[in-house]
Amino acid sequence: MTSKPVESERLGDLARLRRVRDRIDRDYAQPLDVEALARGVNMSAGHLSRQFRRAYGESPYGYLMTRRIERAMALLRRGDRSVTEVCFEVGCSSLGTFSTRFTELVGMPPSTYRREAADAAAGMPPCVAKQVTRPIRNREARVPRPHLV
Repeated sequence: MTSKPVESERLGDLARLRRVRDRIDRDYAQPLDVEALARGVNMSAGHLSRQFRRAYGESPYGYLMTRRIERAMALLRRGDRSVTEVCFEVGCSSLGTFSTRFTELVGMPPSTYRREAADAAAGMPPCVAKQVTRPIRNREARVPRPHLV
């Protein structure tokens, strides 16, 4: 049985973690780093990172990059912006890092996605397209079995 102070502290941490996640969801395009997020909820950066990973299965930075990539996917599907414009619009400061992370999460470079996604999502309501095209993190992706003849 847990003591009341320990349980109260755990619940307080969970509330702070939700505030951090909500801030990332809201301000994904702003320059955010773990230290600033931790200061905003009166936690150390290390404690925030450990607790965030325990609660949500990924680091705060990983969650931030996933949100940025999801938004980038939506902008690239529209087809009216270049990959570079989308990169900076979603808050990334390096096109190389953006392209690498995009490729890791989506499975193809942003330029290829931009070409192929416009056709794939044509006629689909935006809310459905968002769900259908949600990036799958590497650890969630199914590994194809080799075809043996």
